[in-house]
Amino acid sequence: MRRHSKKKNVVLALLLLAGGFYFINHSDFLNAGLRRISEPPPRELTWEAERLVLKDSWVEQGDFLPLNVSYQLLAGAPNPQQRYLSIGISSVKRQKGKYLIPTLRSLFSQSSPDERSSMVVVVLLADFDVSWRVSTVKEIRTEFNSELDQGQLLVLHVSQECYPPLTGLKRNFNDAPDRVSFRSKQNLDYAFLMHYSAALGKYYLQLEDDVSSAKNFLSTIRKHVNEQEWKKITWAMLEFSSLGYIGKLYKSAHLPLLVRFLFIFYQEMPCDWLMSHFRMLLTQKQTLLFKPSLFQHMGTFSSFQGSYNKLKDKDFEEGLYNNPPAEVFTDMSTYQKNLPILAWEAGEGFFWGRSPEKGNHLTVVFTQPTVVTGIFIETGSGGKDLLESAQVELGREVVSTDKQEKTCKEFTSLGTFINGRFEMQEVNKKLSSASSCLKIQVMAGQKDWVVVNKIRVWIKSGSTVSVSS
Repeated sequence: MRRHSKKKNVVLALLLLAGGFYFINHSDFLNAGLRRISEPPPRELTWEAERLVLKDSWVEQGDFLPLNVSYQLLAGAPNPQQRYLSIGISSVKRQKGKYLIPTLRSLFSQSSPDERSSMVVVVLLADFDVSWRVSTVKEIRTEFNSELDQGQLLVLHVSQECYPPLTGLKRNFNDAPDRVSFRSKQNLDYAFLMHYSAALGKYYLQLEDDVSSAKNFLSTIRKHVNEQEWKKITWAMLEFSSLGYIGKLYKSAHLPLLVRFLFIFYQEMPCDWLMSHFRMLLTQKQTLLFKPSLFQHMGTFSSFQGSYNKLKDKDFEEGLYNNPPAEVFTDMSTYQKNLPILAWEAGEGFFWGRSPEKGNHLTVVFTQPTVVTGIFIETGSGGKDLLESAQVELGREVVSTDKQEKTCKEFTSLGTFINGRFEMQEVNKKLSSASSCLKIQVMAGQKDWVVVNKIRVWIKSGSTVSVSS
């Protein structure tokens, strides 16, 4: 009996010894944990947030190129169920201007309930000023309490201890030291943000904290992603804005690699330049930029030294147009597959017709009668192929034509094109009744061909009128 007890004590001693070696070898991890517990940020309620690790990547599976970072979850709670889209925004204290709240307001207000349930917005408060973080979290909690409760919004912070050196860095491109420090930290902010977001959504969208978004941007993104899959196009980055690091979409499976890429080369060049290199490394040679842009830069002052920044995306469509369902007809000769419906639908498409003659038309026939409040029509490409002489009309009472097409029985003229464009607001003050057609009527022939880029209308909410068959 004593022998058995002695043997048991020897085994226990060996286990304790092995455990001691393990803890000694992992003392850095333990010490870091003790530091976090013993030194909580002052006046700030935080707790450690476990990142939902994406195991689909070989980088994460094998723990290659380990990235040690702890996150403080300041507001919201991660949902274990993966969404379609995670949206990353990094924000710092600015010398001038405050844009984060309007940016979040735009993202949520421009999305339907179904779209909001398919996305999660992750905000990294990347400034080391505690009082600024506390006041910003308070603002977010006040305005977005519902989104926080539903797991649609998360607010994070990463301690300064997790950052590599931010001063004394390489001065590539002869940038000033403070500029190098700023852009290098920005690369690290994005790396930490992506690292946390990697498993939250199937796709990841990078935004800045001073943008406004187009209506139903998520549905448009989903449409373009599906198109790439259907065409079997290999892609690493889809772009929904031509500006900087706004509206860049990635597959979440690529994020572990991208995170390490940004971290390793953080001091070499700005993030948007690094992105181009990463895209090419993943064998996507050409940019895949979609128009119209889904996001617009709205900030007036840069986050770097508060300098004035007037950068705007010319391909972003201002205003909340809401083209209703419709059919589009024309008697102009169409070039190739540039059909008239493409000028009506959102996207890069356009109508391209051969030289129009007097009396030609392009007519939009609404599925249901609608009260139109605003109209914008743009023609031409690079200063050419403008519609030189035409007028815009609204019509009532849909009828069929001999060519098995549709038009309206009577029309009211609203005005003429000027320099290939037509724009009119408060249309309902001139024609308050519901309309069934919008027609572009050519008033004089021209030798040049014509490109109709976009036909956009605003309609009165709830103005569609059901028509019994």
